[in-house]
Amino acid sequence: MSRVKKILGWVLLAFVIYAIVKSPTQAADIAKTSYNILAQGVTSIFAFFNALLGR
Repeated sequence: MSRVKKILGWVLLAFVIYAIVKSPTQAADIAKTSYNILAQGVTSIFAFFNALLGR
């Protein structure tokens, strides 16, 4: 089973590299959007706990 996971990992890595080389602008947009979503999620979690603690 670990051999299958290793092969699938390499295939996924190869696909990501191919997608970045084939369309770098779209890959950058996806990375930027993903970062913004993650940053907004962390900000929302901090705001929730600050409100919960009454700060």
